[in-house]
Amino acid sequence: MPVSVIILAAGQGTRMNSDLPKVLHALGAAPLLHHAMRAAQALDPERTIVVAGHGADLVSKAAKAFDPDVQIVLQTEQRGTGHAVQQAAPLLDGVAGDTIVLYGDTPFVRPETLDRLRQARARHAVVVLGFSAQDPDRYGRLLTAGEDLTRIVEYKDASAEERAITLCNSGVICAETSLLLDLVSGLGTANAAGEFYLTDVVALARDRGLSAGVVICDEAETLGINTRAQLARAEAAFQTAMRAEALANGVTLTAPDTVFFALDTHIGRDAIIAPNVVFGPGVTVESGAVIHAFCHLEGCHVSRGASVGPFARLRPGAELAEDVHVGNFVELKNAVLDEGVKVGHLTYLGDAHVGEHANIGAGTVTCNFDGVTKHHTEIGARTFIGSDTMLVAPVSIGAGAMTAAGSVITADVPAQALALARARQVNKPGLAARLMERLRTIKAAKGQGR
Repeated sequence: MPVSVIILAAGQGTRMNSDLPKVLHALGAAPLLHHAMRAAQALDPERTIVVAGHGADLVSKAAKAFDPDVQIVLQTEQRGTGHAVQQAAPLLDGVAGDTIVLYGDTPFVRPETLDRLRQARARHAVVVLGFSAQDPDRYGRLLTAGEDLTRIVEYKDASAEERAITLCNSGVICAETSLLLDLVSGLGTANAAGEFYLTDVVALARDRGLSAGVVICDEAETLGINTRAQLARAEAAFQTAMRAEALANGVTLTAPDTVFFALDTHIGRDAIIAPNVVFGPGVTVESGAVIHAFCHLEGCHVSRGASVGPFARLRPGAELAEDVHVGNFVELKNAVLDEGVKVGHLTYLGDAHVGEHANIGAGTVTCNFDGVTKHHTEIGARTFIGSDTMLVAPVSIGAGAMTAAGSVITADVPAQALALARARQVNKPGLAARLMERLRTIKAAKGQGR
């Protein structure tokens, strides 16, 4: 049966004490919203709808960056979760199958759990995701009779007896699409908050003689992010899970607690990750590659057998072919390095392509920016770039060519040529000794007040 997903992402998140919409705060180097969208994506939904409100332009941009086909609707007034779902109703009119409602600030709900919700729909018209809380706090409570869910009561409206219940509501709900839209159209605001509660659809369904049920998940899946402290705890939980997954998949982490992953980090089996490595978004490290200590990688691809670091930075667009060596204090940006390239240390390569088995000497810089426009540097196969070479782009170094150490290369170098671009050395016999004697005399005179 087809499924659609509504993700509620309209809240301001005042307890975050931030101008940034709550769902755009980063967890695993990705907005919270992307975590919810990723879980939804695993269901292969017919359509995904994000309900935006506070900071709608930013939320919409972030949502479309993850999924260009996502549909955005606005909740201009914050009148509750039921009201938010009502805004999505026009986009689901006549759509077959089920709809699942998720939350942009609840990042850990697993696709497997959502699949269990869908399976439970064979037995119930409405299915709610619940959890047993160690500290129920202000969560809504789930009232059950056997396997049936009879009612959801919000904390504000609950009696003391109902507040003692530990089975709590996550807010995630699944129902047949047309039924869900019909139920939310009948919601009222006769509650302590004066809002349209999505949770009231359970009572409305039962009033029609329809059944409601509960799927129970681990409490950790339902963690909602409302404060900076909760975000920090969520980050710790996310990193712990990612490290465990990497180890289970055959990745060596020599100091797991010091390695930080992004939501979309992919690392192949038998790769080795040394201590204090940070992966930003968009990184793939293939099997057998080695990332040495204190490296930062973002938006890059490291092929089999390559070695990076220590103390290297790979920025977006860095592509390392097999058996490339990138050493300490090397920075790459939008640079493609073909097989066997060696960039030992203290080098910046930006907007460049380096041919196979080239050797880039220490202190080499591609001078790629003229203050207005970025320019490309082409370095041919099996070239030897001498230490402290400045390559002033746009410039091309032919295959098998060499540059002399300390050169500033401003014109193309033909294949097999040696380029020297530095001032001729001139030696002045005895001048160093005479100069030093003069300087000492001046210093001594100043010390005597003359």
